[in-house]
Amino acid sequence: MDKIERAKLIEALQKGQVTVTFQKVDSEEIRVMPCTLNPTVLEANGIISRFDSLNPESDHLPAWATDKNGWRSFRLDTVISWEVLGE
Repeated sequence: MDKIERAKLIEALQKGQVTVTFQKVDSEEIRVMPCTLNPTVLEANGIISRFDSLNPESDHLPAWATDKNGWRSFRLDTVISWEVLGE
């Protein structure tokens, strides 16, 4: 995933919910994860976090997994695809 695509993914996560499909490093399992970094969704779950300055060059990305109601992270180089939910 190039720098521009990473920045687009981060922006989409901050705006709403995104489904990210990636390969787990430890088991090589394919994971389809609905997730977000949207402050409204995070606050509704009792979380106050600021992700205004996420680095699009980082190789890991934390996100709130809406199916697990918890923080998860994934390596950006294992992302197979992503799409904005509701589009």
